[in-house]
Amino acid sequence: MDDTFAISNQKTTIPKEYIWPQKDLDLADEELKEPVVDLQGFFNGDLEGTQHAAKLLRASCLKHGFFQVINHGVDQNLIDMAHLQAKAFFKLPMSEKQKGKQQLGSKWGFSAAHAHRFSAKLPWKEMFTFFFHQNGSNDLAAVDFFESFFGEGFEEIGLVFQKYSEAVNKLSLSIMEILGISLGIDRSYFKDFFEDGNAIVRANYYPTCPEPGLTLGIGPHSDPTSITVLHQDEVGGLQVFVDNKWKSIRPRRDAFVINLGDTFMALTNGVYKSCLHRAVVKKKTERVSLAYFACPKHDKTIKPPEELIKEDEPRKYPDFTWFDFLSYTEHYRADSATLQNFIKSLPISSFQSN
Repeated sequence: MDDTFAISNQKTTIPKEYIWPQKDLDLADEELKEPVVDLQGFFNGDLEGTQHAAKLLRASCLKHGFFQVINHGVDQNLIDMAHLQAKAFFKLPMSEKQKGKQQLGSKWGFSAAHAHRFSAKLPWKEMFTFFFHQNGSNDLAAVDFFESFFGEGFEEIGLVFQKYSEAVNKLSLSIMEILGISLGIDRSYFKDFFEDGNAIVRANYYPTCPEPGLTLGIGPHSDPTSITVLHQDEVGGLQVFVDNKWKSIRPRRDAFVINLGDTFMALTNGVYKSCLHRAVVKKKTERVSLAYFACPKHDKTIKPPEELIKEDEPRKYPDFTWFDFLSYTEHYRADSATLQNFIKSLPISSFQSN
């Protein structure tokens, strides 16, 4: 399938490359009752409010790793601006978007349905993805990305996504701190671990689809990254596989959806879960979502803190670096078994039991 193919131009049928197996298309007929966590107490330094937030996070992360946060500290006007800029980008002619076309072997740039990587079960979406690093310098990662990939005229969207990524990065580190509290370890452990990390930032565009019952915006998978901070528009489409059924997550303008990825599950020695999820598409309504995938520094060793390794809870995963896991995902399509299959690919000597 030519990745210049404009799925948004299809009016009656969808190509066979976009049709998914029926087992992946089961309908979700109920909502996930994930907690909505108010972070106001945490930001105000209120001990009771912080402990309550940590309790809610723990209950969610022990089961499926999905929750929403409100009073999160990211300016609503900035969120709205990022959505507007993303929508304007995706409305550009395909020839303009293809100037920053994602190359095989690279995760950065514009992609239409991952068609440059795969030939079947293509997702009904477009996206742009860039690498963000927040290391205290004056680097303008988002601005540089748009200018270098798409040329002149993209400074405004670059500046908006730079500010947006910086704000969401701060939120992600706060969530790391609460997660540390929820696990009963040093509250700064995960925050310190990710302080010098980076992120994969992505805007997803799901056009209207003439046959939404045959395809998916993105197929069932767990995120290989550590923590995902997602903002949905009002349309909705995110679904989570819990209790052997698909459940939808209601979008809230004032909230971010947070979910744990495989790398964070390994960091907790499997105590907290990384859950299967997907995105569905609509016949008459397009959708945009903004995803911030928080990751540790490339050469950091993924290893749980000593407090989470016990006689009755031995090491579940060998040591590995985020760089090695990320490199693996460049050749492996993320699904429900990404981490397990990565672990199987490692030499036995890499498992250092404590």
